[in-house]
Amino acid sequence: MKNIIVITGGAGFVGSNLISFFLKKTKYQIISIDNYSSGNKKNHLYNKKVVYIKAHTKDISKVLNKYKKRINSIFHFGEFARIYQSFLQMNKCIQSNTIGTNEVFDFCLKNRIKLIYSATSASLGNRGKDKNLSPYAFTKSKNLEFLENLKKWFDFKYEVIFFYNVYGPNQISKGNMATVIGIFEDNFIKKKPLPIVKPGTQSRRFTHIDDTIMVCYNAWKKNKCKYYSISNKRSYTIKQVADLFKTKIKYLPSRKGERYASALSSMSLNNRVHKTYGKINLKDYINSFIKKHSKS
Repeated sequence: MKNIIVITGGAGFVGSNLISFFLKKTKYQIISIDNYSSGNKKNHLYNKKVVYIKAHTKDISKVLNKYKKRINSIFHFGEFARIYQSFLQMNKCIQSNTIGTNEVFDFCLKNRIKLIYSATSASLGNRGKDKNLSPYAFTKSKNLEFLENLKKWFDFKYEVIFFYNVYGPNQISKGNMATVIGIFEDNFIKKKPLPIVKPGTQSRRFTHIDDTIMVCYNAWKKNKCKYYSISNKRSYTIKQVADLFKTKIKYLPSRKGERYASALSSMSLNNRVHKTYGKINLKDYINSFIKKHSKS
């Protein structure tokens, strides 16, 4: 009986929210695999249906060998997921996004396990030209090419979901792997200026975690072997987002690999991307956050 769902990166932002959702919506057992490079034990859910394993995805075959006949699907969300940091930690990025991910693909292929893979608009933005903009974008775009070939060569089954600047509960707010909204929230609480990487006109389609998780679940449930994207219809510049907090800002020097827009192009894909738009409004979310954390 295939009654196990595996989530790589299960102690991270998206993974922990996905585990919570699956526990509420399904009866599956959950196995989280995370090396805790950015994941955190504070995101653990203490439930008898969840097993947390500390391991790198490059060791997934060894770690999951005793479970392999019971695994229904693997959500592979445990990759190195920051653009600028991929220049500073390129080897770590490659170890995770190339070597580790190849092992995940191979494990799924050999054991006929369905894969749900998290892609990024960073790898296909700017009409496909951004795929070589950073080590992160390069590795992610190559993984998509590899998946398409696996489907052609072996009829490999998978779903691909493109994420757009996800924010919400359990997001990282401190350190090199922090999200924009997470950093802004943390600085707002500490009454520090919000840092904006120049020029501040970079636009992003910020998408709430609840909207993101719903698309992940629906893609898994429908089992159509398609490409999906989940974003917001409205894009905001980083400066516009900072202004919503109604506090001081400070500008930081421009950074290598910075993208100026997050529009997705499907021109490099053999599969059409099915676009989905989130329902949760960023402005409403920030206003609610400010109300909660402002002095009465």
